[in-house]
Amino acid sequence: MPGRSYRELMISVFYPAVHTGGRPFTRQFPAAVAAAVGPAVEENNKLPAGLVNWAATKTHSVKDAAIAPGRFPVVLYSPGAGDSRDWNVSLVEDLASRGFVVVTIDHTGEAPAEEFPDGHVVGNGPLLAAWSQAFRNGTTLAFFTKLMDARKADTELVLDRLTSLPGRLTDGMDLDRIGMFGHSAGGFTAASTMYGDPRIKAGVNMDGTLEYTVKPDGTHLSEVARHGLNRPFLLMGSSSAAEGSDVRREPSWASFWQHQRGWKADVTLDDSAHVSFTDAEALLPQLAGRVPAATLATALGTVDSHRAVAANRALVTSFFDRFLKGCDDHLLDGGASPYPITFVR
Repeated sequence: MPGRSYRELMISVFYPAVHTGGRPFTRQFPAAVAAAVGPAVEENNKLPAGLVNWAATKTHSVKDAAIAPGRFPVVLYSPGAGDSRDWNVSLVEDLASRGFVVVTIDHTGEAPAEEFPDGHVVGNGPLLAAWSQAFRNGTTLAFFTKLMDARKADTELVLDRLTSLPGRLTDGMDLDRIGMFGHSAGGFTAASTMYGDPRIKAGVNMDGTLEYTVKPDGTHLSEVARHGLNRPFLLMGSSSAAEGSDVRREPSWASFWQHQRGWKADVTLDDSAHVSFTDAEALLPQLAGRVPAATLATALGTVDSHRAVAANRALVTSFFDRFLKGCDDHLLDGGASPYPITFVR
């Protein structure tokens, strides 16, 4: 329609497969995306440039594999602000392998780059410029509110369009059992979307504030922080002194905890950092010996990377198994655990 603007979204769908037929694993990033994501990862984590060929990193997934028989719960994933939907493949793939259909969402204009099927690439230059201007002008509340409104609208659109995916996928999706998780702003997105949309039955926030500010201080709490939810929600926080979250020191989490009416738990990943819930924890330790140990510790904390990845997988799977499948391994009961985690509440 003339004069009407459209917002395009890119998603990926991961699911349990019958077999892969010996076909090669897919790349984590298309070449054009890798060219932007790689330098962003390096800059954000203070890594030397050029050590990694980001276009060569692989997943454990095969394109267009046949979905396994049965109907599986559906879980949406929202990345952190400025991150690609492909920056948590290790966790997403593991969840899919355990009997879930996982839909990852790129929030257009936030990732360093995202490539659409016709080949055009969208970057995040305008968003970064608006972010910088908001800080200069003292309008960060309006900026973050607009950002989160767009993210919620993106998620609603994906929920609305799940039934329009190819039949080979929808035949295996149980849309009566939908969950959502996300990292940082993605965790905020999961909670905020749940607040207004009962289709999402359970959610996980990995180290994301629930207020509209870059430095959480309780002054701009979201609706979900002020009122809570009536469905299960898991808070997973890092232990970073600067950025870590738990209900004792993060005002928006404390408010959410007070008002949450559904099941709740707050679990800290010991000795971790903010990016320990992303592929940074799986990939960056492979640079040991090529970058100073102190650099990796600053980026990731001092938690053992293998144990951190295992803990993230176990917690997310345990939660969605419990509340979307009715299978409880009791990991979230808070008893003794083989993982480097602490139950705050």
